[in-house]
Amino acid sequence: MPRTSASVRKDGGVPLVSTDHALLARLRSDLSSSGFTVDRLSGPDAWGPTAGAALFRGERVAARRALRRSARANDGIRTAATLALLFILGYPQPRADVERALPTLGVDDAETLGLIETDDAASTPSDVAGPDVDGPAAEGTAGVVRARVDLRPYSFVDGVGEAAWWIASDLGELALGGALREDHVLGVGGASATLAGLIVPRDVDRALDLGTGCGIQAMHVARHARHVVATDISTRALAFARFNAALNLIDGIEFRLGSLFEPVAGEMFDHVVSNPPFVITPRLEGVPEYEYRDGGMEGDDLVASVVAQVGRHLTPGGVAQLLGNWESAGPGGAPAKKGAYSVADWASRGGVPLDVWVVERELQDPAAYAETWIRDGGTRPGSDEFERLYEAWLGDFEARGVEQVGFGYVTLRRPVDEARAPVVRIERLLGAMGANEVGLGSHLLATMDAIDALRDLDDDALLATHLRVAGDVTEERHYWPGNDDPTVLTLRQGGGFARSVESGTALSALVGASDGELSAAAVVGALAQLLGVEEAQLRVELAPRLRELVAVGMLRL
Repeated sequence: MPRTSASVRKDGGVPLVSTDHALLARLRSDLSSSGFTVDRLSGPDAWGPTAGAALFRGERVAARRALRRSARANDGIRTAATLALLFILGYPQPRADVERALPTLGVDDAETLGLIETDDAASTPSDVAGPDVDGPAAEGTAGVVRARVDLRPYSFVDGVGEAAWWIASDLGELALGGALREDHVLGVGGASATLAGLIVPRDVDRALDLGTGCGIQAMHVARHARHVVATDISTRALAFARFNAALNLIDGIEFRLGSLFEPVAGEMFDHVVSNPPFVITPRLEGVPEYEYRDGGMEGDDLVASVVAQVGRHLTPGGVAQLLGNWESAGPGGAPAKKGAYSVADWASRGGVPLDVWVVERELQDPAAYAETWIRDGGTRPGSDEFERLYEAWLGDFEARGVEQVGFGYVTLRRPVDEARAPVVRIERLLGAMGANEVGLGSHLLATMDAIDALRDLDDDALLATHLRVAGDVTEERHYWPGNDDPTVLTLRQGGGFARSVESGTALSALVGASDGELSAAAVVGALAQLLGVEEAQLRVELAPRLRELVAVGMLRL
């Protein structure tokens, strides 16, 4: 989660990494030839699925042991194992092993880039976790290399195709063995990957990544935008972002320092993405404020500020996409704390009409929320510090009457015709999503296009269209034992958000007959005769159901 905080900047010293293009070219060559890729490391000849799952849970020992075994059994994985042990797991490595893993760049120039630091003093086996458990490292090593940054492979598939990058960021809790520094620059976390998968695949002229962090969203957006402006409040974050763009040969990104929309005052964009520091942290003395996640404002005010301001920077038809948390207040709490419904109120404050679509994906009570984010900062449960922070978080929520915190996706669009009433769509979809091989972005774009088309269709015009059922829609039927007629009919969406819709006989029959040959009105007329009901009544009943199925992509115009 990148920084867009309104608080005072805490850069914590000079940037860590250099963008010397000649050295980056040599690093890129070594990484490419080493097999330092997501597929290789997660495969059975590296750490494999079991150790990978442990690593996902925040435990690195299983991955270290698996890499050591793999390197002893297969010399071909050795260089990738060395790089993974060094840069991902954070274990010091023998200098000779790192020289072998980076033969073109070399250890000295890796240090020049700011990736590592060297120690020429002899080290004991407890200091070094190289692939050779029983080799020279076990007897002491005259020359040890330690990582200064986290550097790891990253791969994905989007509407443009497959891509693989390497992303540098600050060392995480696993490598540091303790709490993070407050100006920590996060790599590709779960929220970053989620937002990247939501990006709508539209070719645009100008795009903005608000609070770029390590630069991952700007790099994704650059795949369909001619020019990208990437902002951040942290000079250290911008240094990492520049490094990552240069390492992966991504052009067209302009990096600017500043908070929120200050660096782009008066400028307009066709697409805005933001993974803002949305975590709700107590504004109390002694509670750490991590730049990558804490916006420096009370409660959900940071997200509210972004939503309220972004419309003034969108061109007509422009789209903004962000992640966020929002609070729900109980009796005696702030009346404006209405959870996901607050987002529509925030959007209305900017003076620019905006279509609003909020998908709430998660709900947590204050205790669970506090536990999640205290652990995220590197403070372990059971310690006195954990209990002190826990008390502060719960007291903050209680003082404001907060009963739940929601998390979800926000999509905003500035209508081309601003005379039209904005569309507001608030959904709670907490279950698993469908199969989306290239991410949810295509589904989001199709839904927005369908909603636009439906604006111009009254019910009669909608029924006059020749609808087609989407290829990922199936029907599920439940029967009481011995009955021939189903008691429950459910339409299910295989992609998108994997929505399920309780349908009934008439709607299921209409969807099943929607092959584009007949108009919906003609099918409704035939169904009315078959079911022995008034056609006009059936039209009134089915039209809004059809409208919703078209909006979510289960039926297509």
